[in-house]
Amino acid sequence: MMNRAVRIMPCLDMQQGRVVKGVHFVDIRDAGDPVECAGAYCAAGADELALLDITATVENRPTMLDVVRRVAAETTIPFTVGGGIAGMDIAQAVLDAGADKVSVSSAAFRNPDLISEMVARFGSDRVTVAIDVDRNPAMPSGYEVYIDGGRTATGSDAVAFARTMADCGAGCILPTSKAGDGARTGYDLPIIRKICEVVSVPVVASGGAGTLEHFYEAVQAGAAILLAASVFHFHLIDIPELKAYLRSKGVMVL
Repeated sequence: MMNRAVRIMPCLDMQQGRVVKGVHFVDIRDAGDPVECAGAYCAAGADELALLDITATVENRPTMLDVVRRVAAETTIPFTVGGGIAGMDIAQAVLDAGADKVSVSSAAFRNPDLISEMVARFGSDRVTVAIDVDRNPAMPSGYEVYIDGGRTATGSDAVAFARTMADCGAGCILPTSKAGDGARTGYDLPIIRKICEVVSVPVVASGGAGTLEHFYEAVQAGAAILLAASVFHFHLIDIPELKAYLRSKGVMVL
C-alpha cells in the first residue's frame, strides 16, 4: 500500500456549459450546473476536482473560459481543466482563468513536444496528460490510445504512450477506459497496473467506479487519485462515506 494519502477527485464532464454524464462516452444525460456542483463537492470533502469540456476538441474550439472562471471563484480545492487545450495560449488562458492544472489529451498525442513545452513554462505539477484507452489485443500492452474524445483509434500502444508522456515531464497520467466509462462495473485495473509499472508520477483511476470496493481495488492497483463522476453526481456514493470506507481498509486519505 502506498505511503501517501490517496486523493478523491469528482469529475465534472461539461457539454454546452452543463455537467453531463454518459456511458462508454455516449448516452449523455444532464447532471447539473458546474458551479453548483463544484461548490457542493468542496463542501463534501473532495480533495481535487476535474472539469472536462468533453466536446471542445471535436468541435474544434477552446474550453469554456467563462465556466472556468466561475468554478474557480467557487472552489476551495485544486481543480484540473481539460478539453480543447490544443496549445500553449489556451493552456495559459485556462490557468489565468483560475485553474490549478491543465489536462491535455488529443493534442498531447498529436504533438508530444507540447507537453515538454508546457512543463517548461508551467511546471510538471500543473500538467496532466489524459489518455482515453480501449482494449486491443494487437497492442503490446493490450490497450490502444484513442483521441478526439474517445472517437478515433490511433494504432498506438497506451502504456508506451503513457511512459513517453511521463518522460516529457507530465506530472500526472489520467487513463480512462472506454469499456469502463460510466458503466459502474469497476475500474479497468490492468491498465492502471501497467501504467503504474512504467511511470513514477501519480496515476489517476478513471472510468467505471460503481461500488466502494471498486475504489479500494484501484488503490491496490497503484492509483494515487480516485476519479469518479456518476456515483458522486447521483449520490450513489458520497465522499465522506468513501473516505470512511477507505480508512477502514487501511488506506490513507486526507
